[in-house]
Amino acid sequence: MDLEYNSSRNKLVISEYGRHIQKLVEHAMTLKNRTERQKMANGIIEIMGELNPQFRDIVDFKHKLWDHLFLISNFQLDVDSPYEKPVIEKLFEKPEPLAYPKNKIKYNHYGKVIELMIEEAIKMQDNELKSKLIVAIANQMKKSYVNWNLDTVDDEIIFNQLAKLSNKKLHIPEGTELFKFMPNPKQQYARKKKKNNRNHRNHKN
Repeated sequence: MDLEYNSSRNKLVISEYGRHIQKLVEHAMTLKNRTERQKMANGIIEIMGELNPQFRDIVDFKHKLWDHLFLISNFQLDVDSPYEKPVIEKLFEKPEPLAYPKNKIKYNHYGKVIELMIEEAIKMQDNELKSKLIVAIANQMKKSYVNWNLDTVDDEIIFNQLAKLSNKKLHIPEGTELFKFMPNPKQQYARKKKKNNRNHRNHKN
């Protein structure tokens, strides 16, 4: 199983969508069957829309999502769009910032996007795409857990927390092994040093 470090991973094209959406787009690009690729792209658009309900009142809402999809794929995703494809120069334009609903989050280190992704996965009817999304969500949760706690975590803990967040409506496909994420040694050292300095000051007082 590959180890993933932030420094060695592809840079996010549109960071507001998160790495899980980018991974789904990258997976769609590997599909050789055009029908499957198109189906996957349509599903990704639906997920992107669910992540940004505040844009639904915008006239060109769907057009914006399709533009973002092509931007994320670096214009390499070969699928049909209901709109004219954006020119490559748009890759260098900064997209409008995406706002998120300000509701209470159950696990701060997972963020609101994960909860929205879980809500969308629960509603999905396409079992194949749903399974891929569930695994992508679980991998993102594991990465967030490691980055937040600066410690490794067993897959079973992530699976249990996913079940809790989804009210036991989402189930990890049998035999799934998540990516191995390792805490950043520099961040671990910085946190330990900060803690030691704080303890030292407390002892002096």
